[in-house]
Amino acid sequence: MMTDYSEEQRNELEALESIYPDSFTVLSEKPTTFTITVTSEAGENDEKKYPDETPLYEIVSQENLDDNDVTDIIKLLEQQAEENLGMVMIFTLVSAVQDKLNEIVDQIKTRREEEKKQKEREAEEEEKQRFHGTPVTIENFLNWKAKFDAELLEIKRKKMKEEEQAGKNKLSGKQLFEMDHNLDTSDIQFLEEAGNSVEVDESLFQEMDDLELEDEEDDPDYNPVNLDSD
Repeated sequence: MMTDYSEEQRNELEALESIYPDSFTVLSEKPTTFTITVTSEAGENDEKKYPDETPLYEIVSQENLDDNDVTDIIKLLEQQAEENLGMVMIFTLVSAVQDKLNEIVDQIKTRREEEKKQKEREAEEEEKQRFHGTPVTIENFLNWKAKFDAELLEIKRKKMKEEEQAGKNKLSGKQLFEMDHNLDTSDIQFLEEAGNSVEVDESLFQEMDDLELEDEEDDPDYNPVNLDSD
């Protein structure tokens, strides 16, 4: 009697497929070829020591986190895993990471808000400086006044020369006196016209009380010049 090899091979293939459903794979039928994936059962038993050993974990991907944040999360997982040895801990680890992420997000929001407020304060200070200008002190005001009076006097003298050259009447002594007197009151006019654009330090006026000023009218040698008007 002839042996039917093909039938015996088919029967064996069916048996193997039923025994190894997850690892048996037919590659071709003519000729019949197949693969069976074999793993060590001892290795599988070694991998099942959790929760007496810490589980394996890794951060596969992340967004908007600094390297320091990632390092802190890994350290947190190590700490939590050690504290929960002997107990199932996946939920505990996930919860710890979630809380840490919330903390990091709050810190990022706080840092951004502080940066925004700082920029607003700097903008307000810059606007205030531009609005108020340079604060007036005795020194810088007197320097400005001396320069201003000199320029104003020069302008009036040039105007007088032009008027004399044009044949107009020469200014009287009274007019010359009034021209110089206007220079003496130019500081008051400056402060009135400056308005809100000038900051005045009130403490400076206290310093002026310490200045020794002499009233010319109290001087026994004082003799005002009499100027005749035209």
